Amino acid sequence: MNHFDYIDQQILLQIREDARKPFSQIADNLKISNSLVHQRIKKLKQQGVIQKAEFIVDEKRIGFKTKSYVGITLKEARYASDVVEGLKKIPEILECSYVSGQHAIFFLIFAYDNQHLRKILYDQVHQIEGVAGTDSFICFDTNFKRQVSLDSLGKKNTYDG
Repeated sequence: MNHFDYIDQQILLQIREDARKPFSQIADNLKISNSLVHQRIKKLKQQGVIQKAEFIVDEKRIGFKTKSYVGITLKEARYASDVVEGLKKIPEILECSYVSGQHAIFFLIFAYDNQHLRKILYDQVHQIEGVAGTDSFICFDTNFKRQVSLDSLGKKNTYDG
């Protein structure tokens, strides 16, 4: 596990708030040198902690009114990686994960409406070799969304279970 100190944590909090925030402003806010901010961000990128900075697009405002989580049941477990590769080709699918339980794969999809969702599921997802079936869970609204907490970053957590 990587070691993070207080400065790393504070820099991450600053850039998570606004990824376009100038390094000089971060340095001023934290009362550290601009070069230290550059060094730390470079280190965090090299460690893979910071992967990219991106703009967040509001899906509803560009016409994607249907959000759904979809669980996939596989014909056999050996199809899992091929199914994931097939899902990658569908641009409306934004996130995909292996999961435990009844479904082997869960993905997040945005569609223009329910008919568009049905078309993607029937004409694309169900055509991928290895897909036995899907269960869709329409999302009415997202109550909150956040990234992992940075409050305990650098502290060793133990579990006594």
